[in-house]
Amino acid sequence: MISQNSIAQVFETARVEEVIGDFVQLKKSGSNFKGLSPFSEERSPSFMVSPVKQIWKDFSSGKGGNAVTFLMEHEHFTYPEAIKYLAKKYNIEIEETERTDEEKAQADTRESLYLVSEYANTYFQKILHNTNQGKAIGLSYFKERGFTEETIKKFQLGYSLDEWQAFTDDALGKGYNINFLEQTGLTIVKGEKRFDRFKGRVMFPIHSMSGRILGFGGRILIADKKAAKYLNSPESEIYHKSKVLYGLYHAKQSIAKEDNCYLVEGYTDVIQFHQTGIKNVVSSSGTALSSDQIRLINRLTNNITVLFDGDAAGIRAAIRGIDLILEQGVNVKVCTFPDGEDPDSFSKSNTLEELTDYLNKNAKDFIQFKASLLVTEADNDPIKKAETIREIVNSIAKIPDQIKREIYIQECARIMDISENVLFSTLAQINKKENAEANKAHQQNQKAFQVVKNEPQAKNKVDVQFELERKIIEILMLYGDRTEQFEDLMLKEDEATKELVLEPVKQETRVFEKVYLDLQEDEMQFSNPQFKTLYYSIIDKLNQDENFSTKNFVNQLDQEAASTVTSILMEDERYSLDDWERNQIVPKEKGDSVAQLVSQTILSLRCYLIDQKVAQYKNETLKEEADLRTIMEDVKEYLGLKMLLSRKLGKVIG
Repeated sequence: MISQNSIAQVFETARVEEVIGDFVQLKKSGSNFKGLSPFSEERSPSFMVSPVKQIWKDFSSGKGGNAVTFLMEHEHFTYPEAIKYLAKKYNIEIEETERTDEEKAQADTRESLYLVSEYANTYFQKILHNTNQGKAIGLSYFKERGFTEETIKKFQLGYSLDEWQAFTDDALGKGYNINFLEQTGLTIVKGEKRFDRFKGRVMFPIHSMSGRILGFGGRILIADKKAAKYLNSPESEIYHKSKVLYGLYHAKQSIAKEDNCYLVEGYTDVIQFHQTGIKNVVSSSGTALSSDQIRLINRLTNNITVLFDGDAAGIRAAIRGIDLILEQGVNVKVCTFPDGEDPDSFSKSNTLEELTDYLNKNAKDFIQFKASLLVTEADNDPIKKAETIREIVNSIAKIPDQIKREIYIQECARIMDISENVLFSTLAQINKKENAEANKAHQQNQKAFQVVKNEPQAKNKVDVQFELERKIIEILMLYGDRTEQFEDLMLKEDEATKELVLEPVKQETRVFEKVYLDLQEDEMQFSNPQFKTLYYSIIDKLNQDENFSTKNFVNQLDQEAASTVTSILMEDERYSLDDWERNQIVPKEKGDSVAQLVSQTILSLRCYLIDQKVAQYKNETLKEEADLRTIMEDVKEYLGLKMLLSRKLGKVIG
């Protein structure tokens, strides 16, 4: 168990914008930050972070919370894991008691897979540095590749003994379950036999974006035609190859800072670049580049530079990856190395200055790269040149942004010495064909449902009471501890006419006291159970603590309640995503007229409840005339009260 002092210190120290900034590229937007949602596919930002409130809100998925809930949502951390991650990030020493064997056994499957993988990572490093075989074979290999001791430890490189079940036996001896060893792929189970998957290989641990161990890549060091040179962990509940990028954990901050990501092929390419001094580099780990991997990069930058070997296979791989990147709306450049060189060898034989200079001079925009490559292949053959042009336009057609497409068409016309009109016509044909195919597929899908008659959908009615109760929670969270000058119009009986009249009365009081007393006066109750619980919790905190803090209050709530409060507090931030101020539209701040906002909300709730009461009376089944007269008198009184309240509400608005 983690001590409350440690938890409090973590919450006090952690900055939500810094924590989320490690996973999402955030851009300043007024007093907040905005970025692309890490929980859904989108091209326009709908993710907001408030440094002032220390909360975040993702309007595309509806998720929200503080720094801890972000890690729990994004990285699937448990609460203690999120606290430990933040403690490590901010160099906070955690006080906790040792977990018992029973507690370890109660960990769920996913957590158990992580624990096994973490153990394996520590084991392989220990073997590399502390055994004769590890030092003689594994460490020697890494040193021959030019990796320094610091780099080896930073990337947590290791070695698996060239023995059939050395790792498996050690893990079982430490109490780890064979089922989880098998599910992570670390151990191969065949009947009663158990084998180490990575026997005799140097080990490259694959980290998640937050640094958790997801799986491994292992390279064999002996010539064996039957064995694969590189072997990756199999797919598991925690490791999905198409959704992971090797080196992203070490590169994420540099990618966001440089606003560019270098994409290479192998593990050693990443490590060598990093050691030379270029840290914004990741690898697809020997698998084909996927849309999910591109979206991972796109959270941090909209610019990718693909680096490939200078041989034919490397160049062809570059071309395959370009179109996929373009489809995601990401800017792409390509840089190839001299024949016989790859990113690993080239960076090892050049200084940081030389490597940086080479990349800057040789990184070409995708259209320049593709055009120069295909023109060379066409070799003045007009038919091949026509095919080349069509292939380039096919790539341009994949770009979702219309302005970019037009610019690239102009560039293609210049490079290929062809009319822009012809290229635009070709682009239109491609788009028309793709649209026709999409429509055909849509129509085929629709036919499957034609047997079911489409019933007219009822329009969603606004739940007025829900919205007003929600607004009261928002007012208390934002302004509850403020002191304001309120002007109320009190109901008085005119001595002469004996009629009810409104008389202005001014009073200075704290906002939460005003809200509480007004609701108590009319005996108004919250209909939403969650809002009701939050209301009394907030009133209680404001009553006891003169230094009420929204951040501290949210941090003490459970995940569901914290998400609700975050949604309420961040609702107005949705409009800042549209950059209204840039268009010279400056919305009025609610804080400028808190007293009006409070009075208007309370009065609106009163009027709504009167309407509900009147409707209730009208719907009652009346059997006796006496009952009817009584009900009508009550209705008349309520309608008169509503008229007075409406006048009062009108004065507040005006």
